[in-house]
Amino acid sequence: MGGPGDPPEGTPEGGPGGGEEEYRSVVFDESFVRAARLQEFSAQERLADHAPAVRRRPPMRRGLSRQALILVLLIAVAFGTAIYMGVRHPYQTPANSGPPAEPLRMTVIPLAPQGKVPGATDTGYLYAHSPAAQFRIGAEGIPLPAARRTAHFSDSQVTNALSIAKDYIVRSSLYPEVLTGDQVRAVRVLLDPDQLDQFDQSFGHPAADGRHAPTGWLVRFDASQAELADRRIRVQGTLQAAETDSSTLEVTADHTFVYALRAVAAEARDAGEKAAEASLFTVRRELHFRFDREDLRLHQTQLVVSYVQAGPLSCAEDSTNRLHPLLAGQTAKAGGPAGTDPYATGGATALCGSLAAGSQPKV
Repeated sequence: MGGPGDPPEGTPEGGPGGGEEEYRSVVFDESFVRAARLQEFSAQERLADHAPAVRRRPPMRRGLSRQALILVLLIAVAFGTAIYMGVRHPYQTPANSGPPAEPLRMTVIPLAPQGKVPGATDTGYLYAHSPAAQFRIGAEGIPLPAARRTAHFSDSQVTNALSIAKDYIVRSSLYPEVLTGDQVRAVRVLLDPDQLDQFDQSFGHPAADGRHAPTGWLVRFDASQAELADRRIRVQGTLQAAETDSSTLEVTADHTFVYALRAVAAEARDAGEKAAEASLFTVRRELHFRFDREDLRLHQTQLVVSYVQAGPLSCAEDSTNRLHPLLAGQTAKAGGPAGTDPYATGGATALCGSLAAGSQPKV
């Protein structure tokens, strides 16, 4: 008599050694059942919904485990951060950077008038009767010359050097907030990082030592004494670029700036008095800029020489920190800089010049 699991007629002849033997290699575990695309409805579901015997199951979502997904995200974030820091970090030091920038050497020479400073209420009249009559206005007076490639620098690199030098000159000589205020950032951001300490020390602790005079870096007036009577500053000069070695470009700038100034007279205006007469103030700046390829890439420069002549000024006034212009009707104070010991080290010999009469307006 067959067992409870055998067919009533017994095991068919010629068949395998048992029904279980044929499907022993197939395992219908829970994962196999869940992965099936077809699923049989229960009898109750078929009666209630008149549905077909089977339904199609949506495919299972197969993806990365949570740990693997987090690992991928961390790697992507680290990789992105490395790229960002390598491209955007402003203080990266490239492998091919040149030698450190030299300190700026500066000379500021005040020019004393030979008599009273001429003035007029009409600034246009002053300019028209001065040597600056044909000067251009503002940045138009600083045109870029035709750039020619050098042995180791392309046309575009030479043009870039000239453009950066012009940008520095405009910001340090023409920006009103620099001329009559305390703003220096517009100039500072154009300097090579190696010169920033010297720049900051010049404005934090000015000194007439040929290294730390603010007026060697930029033009600025004593705002308590003078203000711009006309923002249309007259300018004339030249820019020249030359290669000094295979890794260095130099730009030489020589420009004359003529400012119309008048005394700060808020009290006089409040009292209903007429506006103070304006006068002209002239600054000649000869600047030497130096560029390596990193400077060109970062739009910055090394200012290595600054030679400034400015007047009318009084030699008795200190022109290290700010320029104290003599205005309409004023004359130079008697005396001059204190004597300088030529045997002493660490100090620059004081200089003062005389402003030629022909440089003043004919009024």
